[in-house]
Amino acid sequence: MKLILWQKGVGNIKVKNNMPKADKEKHLALVKEQWVQLKEPKSIGSAILISVPIMILNAIITVSIINIVSPISLKEFGLSENSFSININGFQILGIFLTLIIHEFIHLIFIPNFIKSDETFIGLTPFGGYVYSEEVIAKSRYILITIAPFIVISIILPLILGVLGLLSPSMKFLILLNSMGASVDILNLINVLFQVPSSSNLTSCGMNTYWKKI
Repeated sequence: MKLILWQKGVGNIKVKNNMPKADKEKHLALVKEQWVQLKEPKSIGSAILISVPIMILNAIITVSIINIVSPISLKEFGLSENSFSININGFQILGIFLTLIIHEFIHLIFIPNFIKSDETFIGLTPFGGYVYSEEVIAKSRYILITIAPFIVISIILPLILGVLGLLSPSMKFLILLNSMGASVDILNLINVLFQVPSSSNLTSCGMNTYWKKI
């Protein structure tokens, strides 16, 4: 599937149903221009596996945040000492889908010139949604792009909804789901923080990320 949301000249953001593959010629060109390839998982599946401990940590952080403004218990999610039950209806499925879209949209809006970019894509895979850009992005902006959905949806939003008295069990579930889903983002953040020097730019080629000192 390939859908042009805006025509070239006004914008050219594309929607794809699979992650772009690394272009060998572009990889060689980047290396020749002294871009350094980041050491990171080579597939979405392996990234998810590696990020399981981060997923647990994210969940603990978000549950702690929710507890500040509203008590949270396993019973709200159908869990008890003697039983487990889960009821999923159409509204909850829609909520999960909208949370996924909003998560990726938050990534997208922080990418410089994302509307006019010819190198920026959004898409869906069996593992979830993604935003992909081959734009050259400063390290500080890259960090913001990476962590924004976790901060906005799983830290700031529950505090606001709790104060307003709108933090229902369904909202808690979606906020917690986003937190756990953001584990790959946090893994990516850790890789950038520990491997990329300050005052550097980053770019992508398929699943590969590259950095270069400014």
